[in-house]
Amino acid sequence: MASLSFHFCVLMVMFAGLISPPICHARFQEPKKRVPLFILGDSLFDPGNNLYLNTTPESSAFWPYGETFFKRATGRFSDGRLVPDFIAEYMNLPMIPPYLQPGPQRFIDGSNFASAGAGVLPETNFEVISLPQQLRYFKDMVKVLKHQLDDAEAKLLKRAVYLFSIGGNDYLHFYDENTNASQSEKREYVGIVIGNLTIALKEIYGLGGRKIAFQNAGLLGCLPSSRSGTKNGACAEKPSALARLHNMALAKALKELESSLPGFKYAIFDYYKAISQRTDNPSKYGFKEAKTACCGSGPYRASNCGGERGRKKFELCRIPGDYLWFDGGHGTERANRQLAELLWGGGPSSTAPRNLKQLVELEIM
Repeated sequence: MASLSFHFCVLMVMFAGLISPPICHARFQEPKKRVPLFILGDSLFDPGNNLYLNTTPESSAFWPYGETFFKRATGRFSDGRLVPDFIAEYMNLPMIPPYLQPGPQRFIDGSNFASAGAGVLPETNFEVISLPQQLRYFKDMVKVLKHQLDDAEAKLLKRAVYLFSIGGNDYLHFYDENTNASQSEKREYVGIVIGNLTIALKEIYGLGGRKIAFQNAGLLGCLPSSRSGTKNGACAEKPSALARLHNMALAKALKELESSLPGFKYAIFDYYKAISQRTDNPSKYGFKEAKTACCGSGPYRASNCGGERGRKKFELCRIPGDYLWFDGGHGTERANRQLAELLWGGGPSSTAPRNLKQLVELEIM
C-alpha cells in the first residue's frame, strides 16, 4: 500500500444548490494498479449523502435501518450493506463513504455521489442530488485529484470504474404523473432519460472515464410499495413496462458509445431479471418472503419503516435475511449481497457483455 502524507488541509465550501463537503487536500503516492470506484445513483446505492442535505431527515437516518451490519443507522436504505459496499470489498477497497460526508476523504479509492430519490432528470425530485448535480460534484472531486496526483490523475481516472444505479425514480415519477400515458409518450420519455444519461456519460468520458458499469432498472411494479396500490397485491404492470423500455434503450445506448468512443467499455447487470427470479421463486434463493417487506406498516409493510421517528406504529420482522425487501422499495443486506455477486462475477445471462470483475481487470490504453 502506498504511503500517505498530508501537507495541508483546506476547507472548501461550494454552493451549487446544495452544500459540498469539506475537502482536505493531500499529496498521495498513487499505486500503479489502483482501480478506484466512483458511484452515482439513487437510494439503492446511497450510503448516506442525503443525511447532509438541508431537508427533512431521511427515515434511513434512524433505527431499524442499518441494524444487521452496522448496528446503527448510516443513511443506507437497508438493514445493512448495499451493493457498492460489497463491490468495494471485492475490489480490495475500503468501504466508499458518502461524498458529502465532512472530513478528509481518500478520493484515490473512489467516492460515492448517489442520493436517495435521485433521478437522471432534476425534476424527478428537486430536494435531492440529481444526476447532473452528482456530476458537478464529481468534477469538483477531479480538481482535488489533480492537486493530489498531478499527472497521475489522468491515469487513475482512466483505470477507475464508474458504477451507476439511476433511472428507476424517473419512471416511478412519470407513472405517478401520467398513469394513462400512451405508448408513444412513454417512448418519448424514455428517450429523454436516456439522452440525458448519455450526455452525462460523455462528460465522464471527457474527464478520463472509460469503464462504465450499470445496474439497470428493476422490476418496479413488484416492489412492496407498488403492490400496495393494486388489487389483491398483484404487481403493477405499467411501471415494470417502463423499466423494460428503459433497459432496452440503455443497452443500445451503451453499445453505441462503445462503438463510437475509443476505449469506452461497459457492463450491464440485469437487476430486473435478478429481482424477477427472486420474486417468482424466493425459496430457490434462500428467501421465505418476496412480496411483503421486513419493515413497515400497511399492506405489504410498504411504508413507514421506522415509524417516522416514533410518530407511527410499524412492524419489524425477526430475521431480515428471510426477506427479499427490507422496506417498501429496498432490498435486505442478504439480497444486496446476492446482487453484488452477480454484478461482480455473474455470467453473460446476468451481467454483459462482461462482468464487473472483467471490467476492472481490463487494461485501457
